[in-house]
Amino acid sequence: MSNQNDTVNRGDRNKIYFLIVVIAALLGTNLYLYIKDEQQNGRFVSINTEKDRLQLEVEKIEVELDKANELNLVLTGKLQEEQQSARQKIAELKLALQKGTLTQANLTAAQKEVRELRQFVSTHNEQILRLEQENLFLKTQRDSLKQSVSTERFKTNELEKKNAELNAKVKTSAALKANNVLITAYKVKSSGKNVEVTRASTAKKLSVKFTIVPNQLAEKNNHTVYLRIFDPVGNLIANERNMFEADGQEMQYTSSTSIAYSGDDTAYVMDWINPNPFIKGDYSIILYTDGFTMGKASITLR
Repeated sequence: MSNQNDTVNRGDRNKIYFLIVVIAALLGTNLYLYIKDEQQNGRFVSINTEKDRLQLEVEKIEVELDKANELNLVLTGKLQEEQQSARQKIAELKLALQKGTLTQANLTAAQKEVRELRQFVSTHNEQILRLEQENLFLKTQRDSLKQSVSTERFKTNELEKKNAELNAKVKTSAALKANNVLITAYKVKSSGKNVEVTRASTAKKLSVKFTIVPNQLAEKNNHTVYLRIFDPVGNLIANERNMFEADGQEMQYTSSTSIAYSGDDTAYVMDWINPNPFIKGDYSIILYTDGFTMGKASITLR
């Protein structure tokens, strides 16, 4: 009886041991599956996190490129090609990240491309900054040159103005001036002899006599002298075709002659025969030469 009980107890113990082993195996399997699932979930979270980080990094790189373009600099052909290549890579990365189909290998490759892009953008922006500094330097030089040109132009204009004023003064100083201007009225006899008169009814011509004030600046050469005669009413006696320029304007003249100035006290005479009868009153005359007024005088005919 005792042996039978021992046999029963031993069989129960074996069953218990077997159940313990099965339970332990089940627990081990569940633990393995749990850990594996947790690892997969962790890897999925890690991949998604890295994908989000890469997407943010790509967007930052694109913003940096846009900022460089906002400087409105004229890029070289090489820089334009490099920037276009970088933007193409950015577009490809953004598309792959948006699709969410990246494997671990794709992710590793994307990380490498992002690092290369970051390095490119850093170098690219340095070149852009250098271009901006060069442009600023060139603009400063250009503005300085423009200012210098403006200053030199102003100086040139001032110098030309002063030269013109000096030339005008020299020209004015070199102009001949008449001295001792005297008007005499004559009647002309049939024999051709001139007889001085004071009456308008007998006068036929006016004779203007003058000398030249010595002038060291005046050209010792031939000078044209223009005579303008005004009647007692104030009308200019002149032919409308007889024109000359003096005192900055065009004028009509009554008569003209050429004198040879040699710097001495030679007396000069200009005769004018009136084609019409003289009238009573004051006749006035003005002499011009070298574009300036030379002298004035008047005579009264009774």
